[in-house]
Amino acid sequence: MACGHTVLMRLVASAYAVAQKAGMIVRRVIAEGDLGIVEKTCATDLQTKADRLVQMSICSSLARKFPRLTIIGEEDLPPEEVDQELIEDGQWEEILKQPCPSQYSAIKEEDLVVWVDPLDGTKEYTEDFFISVIVLINLAYALKCVAATGNQLCHSIQAGPDAVLGRTIWGVLGLGAFGFQLKEVPAGKHIITTTRSHSNQLVMDCVTAMNPDDVLRVGGAGNKIIQLIEGKASAYVFASPGCKKWDTCAPEVILHAVGGKLTDIHGNALQYNKEVKHMNSAGVLATLRNYDYYASRVPQSVKNALVP
Repeated sequence: MACGHTVLMRLVASAYAVAQKAGMIVRRVIAEGDLGIVEKTCATDLQTKADRLVQMSICSSLARKFPRLTIIGEEDLPPEEVDQELIEDGQWEEILKQPCPSQYSAIKEEDLVVWVDPLDGTKEYTEDFFISVIVLINLAYALKCVAATGNQLCHSIQAGPDAVLGRTIWGVLGLGAFGFQLKEVPAGKHIITTTRSHSNQLVMDCVTAMNPDDVLRVGGAGNKIIQLIEGKASAYVFASPGCKKWDTCAPEVILHAVGGKLTDIHGNALQYNKEVKHMNSAGVLATLRNYDYYASRVPQSVKNALVP
């Protein structure tokens, strides 16, 4: 079956266009100057105008074209009429030129779950750390992530705020991941990336146990996986509940598509069916290479404290 005729590849092509639209919405909100920040559960759990507009844009755009999808968004928003200017009905034709992996050629709309994180790295977004901010659209099938797109608002810290720096990364298991240059950390270096805004004693104990040469503390699960695939970090360590399925689904696809691995702290694969609990209660451990080395260094005390 031609990839342009499969549900999965048509959905990925549409999600790519929707993610790019979402990036434009976020930039417009920034330019207008009112981020519309509200606290959800605490001072580090925030929602902004961009979160709300982007989620409405993504969910409405995809639901119009694929009405039998299950779509789960991070934000708990009341039903309301969505402005037509938020709707994206295009698709990225380059994706439709790619071969659809045979194991996914017969997927139906109703088989797929779309996990939406309108702004991965919201806390950093409110503090102008835009390099951490990524719009994540995650596609899951039969318990696992199979495809994803992510629009990174800014991927260079050197240029000014008016520079056009956004990029969209995408991937499909069995096909590959695209939109970046794969690079590995130099051999023998152990550089850990971990949370900037949600640390605690367990996180610090686990990071220390890795005997790192350096520790990077940044926002956004997606941003941390980008650090792995672009050779800036060796392992992503987050020994705490906090990450949700919409945080890890797309990053997991991109990482697995290039040979990496993402699990909970115990080494268990994460599941992404629509009935699963949203919290990744046993944390996250991810690497591009040498997963077993880092998994072997997770303290038993940390494992005992984190129940899957």
